[in-house]
Amino acid sequence: MKGNDMRTTLRKSRFLFTSLSALAIFVGMMIGGPLLSRAHAPTTAITIVNNSSREIRHVYLSAPDQNNWGSDQLGSSVISANGGSVTINASCDGPSIKVIAEDNQGCFFYQVVSCSENATWTITNSSTPDCGN
Repeated sequence: MKGNDMRTTLRKSRFLFTSLSALAIFVGMMIGGPLLSRAHAPTTAITIVNNSSREIRHVYLSAPDQNNWGSDQLGSSVISANGGSVTINASCDGPSIKVIAEDNQGCFFYQVVSCSENATWTITNSSTPDCGN
């Protein structure tokens, strides 16, 4: 291979390598960017204290202005009546998050808490449940 042909081949190889490297970086940013932004979403600890006479069987989270609830945060656990409590860690996509508690009668309690600091929500017998009436 002559000198000019070799230089041309090397230039093409470098151009191809540079182009593929830039493409790989771009694809990595497109895929990894959203994952990294979620990894850095603020997390807040929410303590739910149940001072009511109703057992809390389910706790859900959602954006404050939405009705798309996430999965049950209690799993198979419950928050006992008359003083039971649980602390859940919530990842926030905004400045606040809605916490929804469902009691043993299928009624719901709602509370919006700030994501800028840890929060405590106390449910009492005077809390008004939404029983679908």
